[in-house]
Amino acid sequence: MSNIDIARAWKDEEYRNSLTEEQKEQLPENPAGEAEISDEDLGNISGGMRSETAQTQCGGQYCKNTSGACNPF
Repeated sequence: MSNIDIARAWKDEEYRNSLTEEQKEQLPENPAGEAEISDEDLGNISGGMRSETAQTQCGGQYCKNTSGACNPF
């Protein structure tokens, strides 16, 4: 399997699914890691969420932090 085919298999799920079982077994592990996130791991993610506490503290504006200081975006 060529490097181009390997990279395509890592990036293109439809292409990867079209490979035979033998070809899939030849694929090295993707250096970026797993593309799937478990429900458990997803439940532990907290970054990027808007904080209702920050909104209240800043008079209805979303803030950069929740430390009590209002620094609107």
